[in-house]
Amino acid sequence: MADAVVTDGKLLKQLGFAFAAAVGLGSMIGAGLMRTSGSVVNEVPFAWLVIALWAFGGIHVLLASNVASELVTSIPKAGGIFVPVRAAFGDSMGLLAGWVAYLSYSAAGASLSIVCADFLTVLLPSLAGYTAPVACTFLLIIVGLNWLGVREGGMAQTIGSSVKLILLCAVIGIALFAEPPRPGAFAAVASDNALALGLVAIIIAYQMIYGAYSGWDSAIVFVEEDKNALTNIPRAMALSIGAVTLVYVLFNMSILRALDLEAIRGSDLPIALVLGNVFGPTGAIAVAVLAIILASTSLNANIMGGPRILFGLARDGLFLSMATRVNSGGTPHVAFAITAAMIVLLIFSGSFEFVFRLMGALIIFGFVIYDASLFRLRWTQPDLPRPFRAFGYPALPALVLLIDTGLLIAFIAADPASGLYMAALIALCIPVGILLHRRRRAGN
Repeated sequence: MADAVVTDGKLLKQLGFAFAAAVGLGSMIGAGLMRTSGSVVNEVPFAWLVIALWAFGGIHVLLASNVASELVTSIPKAGGIFVPVRAAFGDSMGLLAGWVAYLSYSAAGASLSIVCADFLTVLLPSLAGYTAPVACTFLLIIVGLNWLGVREGGMAQTIGSSVKLILLCAVIGIALFAEPPRPGAFAAVASDNALALGLVAIIIAYQMIYGAYSGWDSAIVFVEEDKNALTNIPRAMALSIGAVTLVYVLFNMSILRALDLEAIRGSDLPIALVLGNVFGPTGAIAVAVLAIILASTSLNANIMGGPRILFGLARDGLFLSMATRVNSGGTPHVAFAITAAMIVLLIFSGSFEFVFRLMGALIIFGFVIYDASLFRLRWTQPDLPRPFRAFGYPALPALVLLIDTGLLIAFIAADPASGLYMAALIALCIPVGILLHRRRRAGN
């Protein structure tokens, strides 16, 4: 039990490669995959394009991890994407990047808690109508586990990610091999040229796919707690992204093979139809159990990551200094308490849905300035130690910057309201960042 309190703001080095890979897998693969698969097909009803978009999503985030690997090993400090952004562009942009990342973790935590509660009612119908209290129970159990220490939370993440990967592979195998393929099913979807397809539909589909890959960068938040971070984190990101890309492509191929086009487009959970065809009524129970395992493991990764961002912000003077307190188990427990309270408020308020809609544009904006910080730091700090140098510099980092900038423009064009709110947050963070910088200089 972690009862002693260390207040020097130091995290403990208790994690390794297995955790870094597991937290990436756990963050990316969530219950949202089961819903996203049908929604993407509804937007782009062509099998070849669906598979191509899912594969491109993996390539996209792999290119992004190339940039992240240089940045996290150059400045190995807890806090995630805000650390190099602040070093490159100052407190205002660092504050914005940090708060965007932290709010996205909080909104995701609320959503994942509710997903766990919703699917639990399939197993226990008597809990229907108590979604918020049940969601909070899931949240507090996972918070309690991580409160004990980083070793306990890391072990739960490693085991949970392994279990969910095995279960997903089993589901893919069932969909691919349990029954003989319907003659021409895959080809029928691919040749359905009667349906008009526009650029907006492709953008919307890819926005959902990009969301399914969110969390690929989770390992960088734990850079100060990894025993050999400078090699473990780049390798773990590449491995987890490669594995998840393969799983996502096979998962969608299996659904396209097992179901006809209209069944996929008309279902919120096409995998439930697949398992229902194989197992009958018990298929719904199998889906509920799978969803709870996927969501709770993602929730654990989320709960571990968010407080580390708050810890980093506080240590750099961009949040209350009490959030730097770390207990004897290595947990930034004050930051955990603040994050848990934030998520509970979002669960009961329902406002996390608004936050999530806003996060799409904000997160991609955060990654645009994150990508740009690589070029800025190469220019302004050429002597900065770089244990990992981005492959293909400057071409490949420039390519991912171009892709992210294009997506930001596309997302704002599709949802102008998000662009307005994003502009307001930027306008707010600039004077706050300047004020914090002046106070820090005055205190020195």
